[in-house]
Amino acid sequence: MILIADSGSTKTDWCLCNKSTVLQNTQTQGINPYHQTEAAIEQVLREELLPQLEARSSCPKVIFYGAGCANETACRRIKEAIHKVLGITDATIHSDLLGAARALCGHEEGIACVLGTGSNSCLYNGKEIIANTPPLGYILGDEGSSAVLGRRLVGDCLKNQLPETVRDEFLTEYGLTQEIILEKVYRQPLANRFLASLTPFLSKHKEVPEVHKLLVESFVDFFVRNVKQYRRPWLPIHFVGSIANAFSAELKEAAESLGMELGTIMQSPMKGLIKYHTEEQQ
Repeated sequence: MILIADSGSTKTDWCLCNKSTVLQNTQTQGINPYHQTEAAIEQVLREELLPQLEARSSCPKVIFYGAGCANETACRRIKEAIHKVLGITDATIHSDLLGAARALCGHEEGIACVLGTGSNSCLYNGKEIIANTPPLGYILGDEGSSAVLGRRLVGDCLKNQLPETVRDEFLTEYGLTQEIILEKVYRQPLANRFLASLTPFLSKHKEVPEVHKLLVESFVDFFVRNVKQYRRPWLPIHFVGSIANAFSAELKEAAESLGMELGTIMQSPMKGLIKYHTEEQQ
């Protein structure tokens, strides 16, 4: 029996499995050791996971994939919290990018990408990540992410690159003015979350030519600035994440314009992670 976790900064999905049988799915708030102390992580586990978790006494192993799990110190913070709260000593902690690669590619070589609030990508050899273009965040990078799509949307709106009717609808729907936008982006915290929250408008208006152009150009940027560096044009490119799932047609159009081939697109990696780890148990 194993407990698999897929964690972002917003939420963590947990799945208790016995070989190929899913015994329980549950969810807590996100766990990110880059932003949270060990005490804060313990609090989430104790107050949110522990009361929900069935048969925890018979679960010998935890496999945790998470945002912010990029170094030994961060991984140890989560491992020690799991031991203290759940009493489980066998816990392995990995990055969310490795989780995406294993979910998308299994034990095969492939290019695995994440498109959500942020974006990331890697070249995976069937066992581990062997190359990664640094994502650099929404100011310097994160091409194709919801934060960057939102940034492009407000920029196009304020610079009159959208039809007037679309622009006015956008500002009215979100209760925004130029002054409010500048305040939220430059003076208030978590500007990336504000920008990311605007992408539902793009989804509702993706048939508008100017919005369609914005989306495709953003995904072309992602491929050119990230994926092309792996120099594996024969490999299909797999994706996980809410943005990849919501804009799969535009993503495919961008890939085909560059002679690239899309592979699997998943909204969440959990199903693929269950398959990967239950195959190991058999």
